[in-house]
Amino acid sequence: MRAEILSVGTELLLGEITDTNAAYIARELAALGIDVFFKQTVGDNPQRIQDALRLALSRADAVLITGGLGPTEDDLTVDAVTRALGEDLVEDPAVVDHVRRFFAARGRTPTPNVYKQALVPRTARVIPNTRGTAPGIHL
Repeated sequence: MRAEILSVGTELLLGEITDTNAAYIARELAALGIDVFFKQTVGDNPQRIQDALRLALSRADAVLITGGLGPTEDDLTVDAVTRALGEDLVEDPAVVDHVRRFFAARGRTPTPNVYKQALVPRTARVIPNTRGTAPGIHL
């Protein structure tokens, strides 16, 4: 199996932070015997994310994407991937409930933008997040 890692975040391109996620994912894939032939980094731009995904899909059996899953305006990964694959976004009630419980356990009230994380591609399988609010997504 050939895999590609796609890291999303302008802060990665600008060198503001080190991409430790891609390094971790590459090590774990290698330990599983999965070949990683390419790693891409793309900024927070919907069209460039879509282009990078399409390129990755053209040369890999599996694409692992990291970054851009949070509630802020620059977290564009889910929407860009959904568009690139011709999917629709739908609200996942389990994620909405998780966000509510996550904030309630901390005595805080979530802002409306946090619920953006509950929008997932229609055919996706949601991967629960035990440490935060943004779920993983398997397509």
